[in-house]
Amino acid sequence: MDEIDRAILRELQTDGRIAYADLGPRVGLSASAARQRLQRLLDSRAVQVVGVTDPMAMGGQAMALLGITVDGDPRPVADALATHPEVVYSVLTSGGFDLFAEVVSPTARDLLDFVNDTVRSVEGVSAVQSFPYFAIHTHRFLWDVG
Repeated sequence: MDEIDRAILRELQTDGRIAYADLGPRVGLSASAARQRLQRLLDSRAVQVVGVTDPMAMGGQAMALLGITVDGDPRPVADALATHPEVVYSVLTSGGFDLFAEVVSPTARDLLDFVNDTVRSVEGVSAVQSFPYFAIHTHRFLWDVG
């Protein structure tokens, strides 16, 4: 990945629906060259285009990151949690927790019920620590592409 590829990715992070006619000149290429560059990144699977929803716009008012400790292999726990719509994502970790899961619920009570009734009952879960947070403004996820 070179600097032009990184420039393309920075532009796409700002506007994922930018037209090639606008993208090309912003990164120093023609529209067709920008299209070819992006297609190469997609074909190589270095880049993936996905839609990301805003949990607040989707009705979620209570959000938390859950630090989960597991007895045994954490992968089945992550797989079990992934079947629930409240779970935005889960990641395996090495450190104080075996995995993290971000969860979104309509209300604080729904979040509490989900943690106590669903997460704690998954086989292998030995402890859950909740880190609630508040998304007051719309947020964007930006990765530093250099």
